[in-house]
Amino acid sequence: MVARIYRPAKTAMQSGKAKTHRWVLDYEPEAAKSVEPLMGYTSSSDMKQQIRLYFESQEDAVAYAKRHGIPYRVEKAQERKVRGSAYADNFKFNRVAPWTH
Repeated sequence: MVARIYRPAKTAMQSGKAKTHRWVLDYEPEAAKSVEPLMGYTSSSDMKQQIRLYFESQEDAVAYAKRHGIPYRVEKAQERKVRGSAYADNFKFNRVAPWTH
């Protein structure tokens, strides 16, 4: 089973960058999830999907995977692109999209 090492992106519900500085090691699923017919619960027989380890750096996560003989794949973190804008830009004369209200 291959482990994925990545740095999580910020969620859409947060404006800050909390919980995005640590690196995560988790396993890719081996078996597909199934729906239990009586209650409708989603379940899986793959117990390694429940494991998620956090590390302070990418090197620590890679060292852990090598030390324990875990095959791994590193996904590079993508930095977010911040476009500078001001509230006054909403009222410029040369706006790309005109005001409609």
